[in-house]
Amino acid sequence: QVQVAESGGGQVQAGGSLSLSCTVSGLDFGNYAMAWFRQAPGKEREAVSCISWNGKYISYADSVKGRFTISRDDAKKTLYLQMHSLKPEDSSVYYCAVDTSGGYPFCQGYDRPGPEFATWGQGMQVTVSS
Repeated sequence: QVQVAESGGGQVQAGGSLSLSCTVSGLDFGNYAMAWFRQAPGKEREAVSCISWNGKYISYADSVKGRFTISRDDAKKTLYLQMHSLKPEDSSVYYCAVDTSGGYPFCQGYDRPGPEFATWGQGMQVTVSS
């Protein structure tokens, strides 16, 4: 049984930093691309960042480039998102997703409409106050 455990959300002031983690069990973690998505109330889900199964390909949304860093530790079966210079518009529920269907091994097109990542975490709130 695949389990996805997210941690690290919370509240921070604008300009601050937060680090999100996502630990996955029940599958061969190193075989899959992984991504972070976010969704604010009343808005569509937004792709934030993706890292390929081998860690060599990384993609960021324009809105977070230069501020967020995605990484993975396959030995710990954990995905990370380091967020710096946070803005109120970064406030959202953040979701970790695993490409267990294999549709985005190199993150190609993960941020465009299409098949979803097959495995998701429960989401965690990030609130950035001004």
